[in-house]
Amino acid sequence: MINTLKVLLATLTVTVLFTSCLKEDGPEVKNWTQTFNVNGVSFKMITTKGGTFTMGSNEEDAFIYEKPAHQVKVSSFAIGETEVTQELWQAVMGNNPSFCNGIKNNHDFGTNMQRPVENVSREDCLEFIDKLNQITGQTFRLPTEAEWEYAARGGSFSKNYNYSGSNDIEQVAWYGNNTYYSGNSNEFGTHSVATKQPNELGLYDMSGNVREWCNDKFYYYDGSPFNWPHYVIRGGSCSDSSSDCRVSCRYRNGDDGSLELGLRLAL
Repeated sequence: MINTLKVLLATLTVTVLFTSCLKEDGPEVKNWTQTFNVNGVSFKMITTKGGTFTMGSNEEDAFIYEKPAHQVKVSSFAIGETEVTQELWQAVMGNNPSFCNGIKNNHDFGTNMQRPVENVSREDCLEFIDKLNQITGQTFRLPTEAEWEYAARGGSFSKNYNYSGSNDIEQVAWYGNNTYYSGNSNEFGTHSVATKQPNELGLYDMSGNVREWCNDKFYYYDGSPFNWPHYVIRGGSCSDSSSDCRVSCRYRNGDDGSLELGLRLAL
């Protein structure tokens, strides 16, 4: 009886649907979309074929820890279509730690659970993922830094844009110029996910909105001058400059949460 109840609860709680996304010019499979439903909240994971790509940047405006550009091979994997939303976090954890929800520091953000969750530490994210895996029976995790950049660049369908999905940052990102410094108080802070254009793989907000935790410890590609006790974060945020939202741009953080820092799932 107990096993039967567990099966019924799992069936009610988690639904996984698979659909194929095809290229417009032919039958070649571009990726697979998996839709999960957790306690009434749905989210999508996009599986992309692995490959070899150039990670980092040798451009003059690149930071020293983006250099040198180098070849990296990644295996096929799935990554969240969007950043984890406040709605999904609430469904799994029963709370919402986000700064951009309600009235804080004299800013009326309103209640919009489709914003990305933020103000979460890496430890918070690992706890969230552990609970999500218990609910779904899946093996969600944080993406590696290489997986993150490969996906942000569009995987094997990359058009080598400066930002994830375009050379025009306004098309794909909520960043400093159209949020904090726009002069419009209604644009302040994070925005609902998937309200800008997606990249070549159908992924949203990989440039801007919130920075995202990765699984890797931070190091310089050509050898760290220090033993950093930090982890990689990627993606730019709603308060960053356009330069900080480039697909090769990388940052480091200890285990602190902030307004600018959320997560995207890998599988």
